[in-house]
Amino acid sequence: METIVAISTSAGVGGIGIIRMSGEKSFEIISKIFKRKNNDFKANTINYGKIVDNESGEIIDEVLVSFFKSPKSYTTEDMCEINSHGGYIVMQNILDLCIRNGARLAEPGEFTKRAFLNGRIDLSQAESVIDIINAKTNKERAMSIKNLQGELSKEIKEIKEILLNIMVDIEANIDYPEYDVEEVSNKKAKENLQKAKEKLKKLEKSFENGKLIKEGIKVAIVGRPNAGKSSLLNAFLREERAIVTEYEGTTRDTIEEFISIEGIPIKIIDTAGIRETSEKVEKIGIEKSKKMIEDSDFVIAIFDKSKDLNEEDYKILKLIKEKKGVIVLNKKDLKEKLKIEDFKNTGKDIIEVSILKRDGIEKISENLIKKFKINEINIENETIITNSRHKQLIIEASKQIDKAIETIDINMPIDIIAVYIKESVECLSEITGENVSEDIISSIFKKFCLGK
Repeated sequence: METIVAISTSAGVGGIGIIRMSGEKSFEIISKIFKRKNNDFKANTINYGKIVDNESGEIIDEVLVSFFKSPKSYTTEDMCEINSHGGYIVMQNILDLCIRNGARLAEPGEFTKRAFLNGRIDLSQAESVIDIINAKTNKERAMSIKNLQGELSKEIKEIKEILLNIMVDIEANIDYPEYDVEEVSNKKAKENLQKAKEKLKKLEKSFENGKLIKEGIKVAIVGRPNAGKSSLLNAFLREERAIVTEYEGTTRDTIEEFISIEGIPIKIIDTAGIRETSEKVEKIGIEKSKKMIEDSDFVIAIFDKSKDLNEEDYKILKLIKEKKGVIVLNKKDLKEKLKIEDFKNTGKDIIEVSILKRDGIEKISENLIKKFKINEINIENETIITNSRHKQLIIEASKQIDKAIETIDINMPIDIIAVYIKESVECLSEITGENVSEDIISSIFKKFCLGK
C-alpha cells in the first residue's frame, strides 16, 4: 500500500501537533527530513531531533518522533508520529515535506481503515473509534471503549458459532448420505435456532438504550413569555446562558445547550415564549418553538403559578397533549392563582418549583430519569449496540432465523433450512466486516476525521 500522511490533531494553535505517517516508505521518508545526533532508530522509541527541509536545509521545527515497526502499530504497518509545536504553519510545512518526499495525503479515517483491512480490528471495532471521538458523556465513552475492545464482536461470534454448528450437521447429512451420519434432529436444530434468536433479540432491544446514550434526549422548554423558561435553562447549566429580564418576549430564537444527566446527553432547548404577536422577528421565533415541540423527545411546559390560565396557556396545553413531558408550576414562592388541580386532566406529572430560589428543580431531572428509565441502563454487564447499521443487520439475521424455524415446522427439506441459516450468518458477518461491500466500507470511513 502507498505511504499515507495526515495531521492528526485538530486545527488551531496548541502546545503540540501530531503528524502521522503509515506505510512501507515511512522510515525512508522520515530519515530524509528528521535530523538528530544518532541517525539510527529503534522500533517503539521516541527520538528528539529537528525536522529539516532536505532541499533548502532550513530547520522547520524541533520535534519528537515516535517509531512503530510493523506489525506492532495502529495500522500494523511501519508508522511514525511526528510531535511538533502546535501551530498551523509548522504542521503544514512538515506535512508538505512528507508529501514531497513520497507520501500522499491520507483520506478521512484511512489509518483506521488500514487497521481494519490489515486485520488488527474488525469493522464494528473500527466504527467504535468514531463513537469514542464523538462521545458527549463518560457513559458513551465507556460504552464505545467496550465495543472497541471487542464486546460486540464477541457476542456476534458466539451467535454465529451456534448457527454454524447447525450448518455443519446439515452439510454433513447433505454431502455424505452414503455414510452412517446421524440426521440432524429438527428438535435440536430448532432449539439452537431459538437460542440464537434470543441473543439477537437481546442485542436488538439494547439499541433503545444505546440510542439514548449516543444521541441523548431532546428536551424543549416551552411556555408563555416570562413563565421562567430561560431561568430554568440557566439553572440547569448553572450559568447565565440566556438573557432574563422582566420584559416579555426577550427570547426571540431557540437556545440549545447540552447537559449530562446520569451519563445521558440531554439537549436542552429554550424556546421563544408562545403568544399572539404582530412583531415579525418574535413571530418567527414562536413558529420555531412550535416546531421544536414537535421534534422534541420530552417537553417541560412551564406555567406561572402566580397568574391565571389564559388563552395562550390553553394553546400550549393543546400543543403538548400528545408529547411525553412534565408540567412545571413556577413561582410557588409567590401568591398562587394556579393549583395542581387545574392540570389534573392533562395526564402529565405536575411539579411545583421556584426557579428563582432553586427550589424543586431537581424533581424535573428526576422525572426525566423516571420517564426514560435512565437509571436502569447498565453498561457494565451487557453489550449495547448504538449503531443503526448493526441494528438493521441484526433484525434481518433474526428474520432469516424465523424463516428457518418455519421451514422446520412444515417439514421442508434440510437443505432449505440451510439457505436461511446461511443468510443469517452473512448478515452477522456484515457487522464485523467479514462479508461487506467496498461501498459500505468507504461510507463508514468517510465519517472519520483526517488523521484517524
